[in-house]
Amino acid sequence: MSLHLYDTSTRAVREFVPVEPGRVSMYLCGATVQAPPHIGHIRSGVNFDVLRRWLTRQGYDVTLCRNVTDLDDKIIRVAAEEGVPWFVVAERNQRAFGWAYDQLGCLPPTVEPRAMGHVPEMVELMRRLIDKGHAYAAGGDVYFDVVSYAERYGKLSNQRLENMRAAGDTDTDSLKRDPRDFALWKGAKPGEPTWPTPWGRGRPGWHLECSAMATKYLGETFDIHGGGVDLIFPHHENEIAQSQAAGDGFARYWLHNGLLKLGGEKMSKSLGNSLLIPEMLRKVRAVELRYYLVAAHYRSEIDYSEEALQEAAAGYRRIEGFVTRAAEVIHDVDADAPLPQAFVDAMDDDLNVSQALAVIHEVVREGNVALAQGNKEQVARLLAETQNMLDVIGLDPRSEQWRVSGDSGMREVVDALIAVALEQRQAARARRDYAAADAIREQLAAAGVVVEDTPKGPRWELAR
Repeated sequence: MSLHLYDTSTRAVREFVPVEPGRVSMYLCGATVQAPPHIGHIRSGVNFDVLRRWLTRQGYDVTLCRNVTDLDDKIIRVAAEEGVPWFVVAERNQRAFGWAYDQLGCLPPTVEPRAMGHVPEMVELMRRLIDKGHAYAAGGDVYFDVVSYAERYGKLSNQRLENMRAAGDTDTDSLKRDPRDFALWKGAKPGEPTWPTPWGRGRPGWHLECSAMATKYLGETFDIHGGGVDLIFPHHENEIAQSQAAGDGFARYWLHNGLLKLGGEKMSKSLGNSLLIPEMLRKVRAVELRYYLVAAHYRSEIDYSEEALQEAAAGYRRIEGFVTRAAEVIHDVDADAPLPQAFVDAMDDDLNVSQALAVIHEVVREGNVALAQGNKEQVARLLAETQNMLDVIGLDPRSEQWRVSGDSGMREVVDALIAVALEQRQAARARRDYAAADAIREQLAAAGVVVEDTPKGPRWELAR
């Protein structure tokens, strides 16, 4: 079957047909950089990285635009608390997000626009909306008139306008025609950065930013808009309203990943339950954390636990163990080997990575049997299938990402040090000094390195 994706706007799984044959345009709501990222933030980036990889594997030329919201109320508030300019907060946390995406193996986006570099496009969008009667200026602010778009407003989030509460996005609601109107532009306030517009100096509202950036880089109509399920309302609802009211087709498919919670609560800095990426990488390797984040279906909710994290890490190490052992026997892997049909079907079924991983584990089990039987031809085929499937999900342990960086950037150093210790152990065994050899093995075990003697020599792995 062809690729089918769950579209939030229709609340149905739809066949994916791009606007332009052979090309896919995708916009992902990226970071609002008021704080460093926790795993809840990064889940979205990892999930949509898998989608991008699968589309690329299917032969599409993918353009991924992942924005950075580098100015909003939260950033201004943090900057005021720290007594630093807003751009200091934004730049510091933008770098933290970029580092986290890299650590978790996310491919760089085609373009990563920052909101504050696109104010002219935002001003033009507001002008179009005002000219069409869907927005109005009031006291230095500019608001979107939701009543003017009442027939379609609320369809993404499956709400009716008469049941919606006030937008609550400004402290100047008295200027609005309707309390549900949302701010496109916020008039200048002391101590805040401002830009000039025909309606007065000020700064953009959050929703306006994404509409302007998405259409600038992907066109008036593009294929996929993604983000967390918490963005459906009001952010994505408002994006659709202002973009389509201005005359743009905007996104044809809306995809949303589920939240990652802790103790049933959404992760947030205010709750003090954020699990920041550096902290997580002290618990497991980055590739194991990526496995944990993709193992559940992207639309499902994850309730974080240490036990589940360690189970995921162990699951990945079983796959890694087969790949490592098989690669000692098979030196040339067929990168063009076909993917198992069950894997393809799982990925085409709304990106069902959990089922795709089940296929990988089944192939790994067959591969371990083939290794035990010494069937090199079978091992070669199963290793190629395994690595090609892992490459789609960004988990191939022999890929450049994980082989060279070793997650923390120290793998090459660790490899070299352990190699020296194993050479000393082998030398001790060669001279029949078994006490010294055993002592080296015990010292490595105490440091968390498990050594296994094989017909081809010692093999080691980190204990968990």
